[in-house]
Order: sequence, then C-alpha cells, then structure tokens
Amino acid sequence: MNKYPFGSNNPKSFNAYPRGDFDIKSGTIKRTRSRKSSIYPVRMVKSWANRLHYYYKLHPLFVFSISLAFGVTILIVLSLYEQHYRVLRNYMKLDDGFGSYYPFAKLKNLVMVAGHSVYTSSSCEKADKEDSWFLESYQKNPGQAATFLAHIKEGIESTALDDEALLLFSGGETRKDAGPRSEAQSYWTVADSEGWFGKEESLKWRALTEEHARDSFENLLFSVCRFRELTGTYPHNITVVSYDFKEERFAQLHRSAIGFPESRFLYRGTPAPVTSIEAALKGEALVRTQFQEDPYGCMGSLKRKKLGRDPFHRSVPYPKGCPEIEGLFRYCGAAPYRTSLPWTV
Repeated sequence: MNKYPFGSNNPKSFNAYPRGDFDIKSGTIKRTRSRKSSIYPVRMVKSWANRLHYYYKLHPLFVFSISLAFGVTILIVLSLYEQHYRVLRNYMKLDDGFGSYYPFAKLKNLVMVAGHSVYTSSSCEKADKEDSWFLESYQKNPGQAATFLAHIKEGIESTALDDEALLLFSGGETRKDAGPRSEAQSYWTVADSEGWFGKEESLKWRALTEEHARDSFENLLFSVCRFRELTGTYPHNITVVSYDFKEERFAQLHRSAIGFPESRFLYRGTPAPVTSIEAALKGEALVRTQFQEDPYGCMGSLKRKKLGRDPFHRSVPYPKGCPEIEGLFRYCGAAPYRTSLPWTV
C-alpha cells in the first residue's frame, strides 16, 4: 500500500515543474522542440524505400525495368534541353549596339551560285569561250562556257529581285593544273568584267565568295556558314543556282541533309549544253545514288572525290564562323542529323 498521497499512481499527482529545462538564474523554462516535424520526412523516405525493397523482392525484373526506363527518360530530357539551350545561347547575335561588326548584318536571304570550273584566261574578254576555262574531259563540249555565264547571270538577276539578299559564288581551288585559283573567285571576276550585267551599282557591294567548297553538298553547307560570318545570322531563305538536272540533288538531298525547310528553299536551274545532256543525266543519276547512301559525302567514293578536289591542301575554316552548327559539320552517317539547328528551332 502506498503511504504517500502524491505518488505517480495517485489521481491527484502533478508535475511540480512543467516539461522542459528550468533556468534557475532567469526563472524561465526552456522549451524543447518537438522532433516530430524533422523526423517525419525521414520516416516517409524510409517508408518508400521499404516499400520499393518489398516490391523488388516480389517482382525484381519489373521494378528494375521501371527504374531503368525512368532513368533513361530523365537523361533524354536533360540531353534535349541542353542541346536546345546551347543552340539558343550560341545563336545570340553579337549586336548590343555593335551591329556594324558584321558588314552585311541587314541582309537576310542567301543566293548561292555553285561553281563548276576555274577561269584561266589572262583576259576577261573571252569568258564565253571554252579555252578560257579549265575543263575536265566531260566538260569539253561546245557551249559549256556559256553555261557558266548563264549561272552567273541567273545569280545576279535573282539577287537583284531581293534587296535583302546576299549573293555568294561558291567553289574552292579544285583543279591542280589550273593553279591556286578558286571557282568562286573566277565567277566573281567574270561577273565584274561583265559589269554585273547592268546591275553593278545595286548589286556588286553584296556579291562575295565562298572559296572552300569541294562538292555540291559543301557548296550549300559552306555558303550557309559563310552567310553567318558576314551577317551574324543564318539565311531566312535560300536560293541555289546550278544546272536544271541537279535540282533533285540540291533541293531534296542536300536541303534535307541540313534540315532546311522546303518552303524557304528555291532552286534556279539552267540547261546544260545540248550535246552533253545525255551524258550529264547519266552521271547525275550516279551521283544522286551516292548521296542517297552517303548524304553528307563523308564516306567512300564521295569522300575520295572530295579529297581529289583539294590539290593544294587548303584548311577549311568552318565551322569557326558558325559555331551553332558545329555538330552538323562533324556529323557523318547515313541517317539524317537529328540535333536542333538554328533554322529548325
């Protein structure tokens, strides 16, 4: 029997001091914080971990598959976001009041004339004569030189119709026996000797060259990069000038390879000499097949042909002037390039 009236089991028992630490000096009670709020998240995590462990024991393959799929999804989302962010970040035009840094910043559209030969004559008065040009065996046809002039004139006229267009003659130093002279510079020189076909005042200042391309795909890709170097941005519209029988190669194969929108791509074709059209069509069919199998011209016969058109071992400066599409320059494969590009963002 309990002799003390204030035992712990007595209904009248009480705590002499409230719960907490009593400070004798200040006469106050230091309340202790409840640990429930800080422990709860830990308990919740442990609970989920225990459940996951339990399900893993019951269905190990299923849980592993779900976890793997979740992880892969996160990686893909982060990768796409990073690529998209990088393109947008690099694509920021260096303006900030210094728009004049790019000499042709106001031009928005590209007209590209693909070069096919090097002008070798010391006089520009015979531009329509075959012996003024360095011709390969398959090009030695009556009227061949006239087709080069037709391309130059078509490029000038197409550019003259658009006050916001930049004209680029494209083509490198592709012929060893012609010396270190580029196709692009040849076309520009001939255009200048012809007085720009009556449009010198309005057009000469916005007609330039791209002097490194070694095949038709590089004519397009390198000209896009050259446009970026000169304007600080990428072309909104592209017009390509070449032979009419090459339209499918440029407008479908090459355009698709760089992912440029079809609605903003225009092709201007001029006819080949009548005496060579049959051989030209046969050769074009072969080249189209090669580009269908190797869209970026980086393997097999297309690569060997390209190397053969670089007799002076010129270093290609691109993509230094167009860092946003560096991945496109480095890519080599039969499948289309899938990463975001400035004209697809």
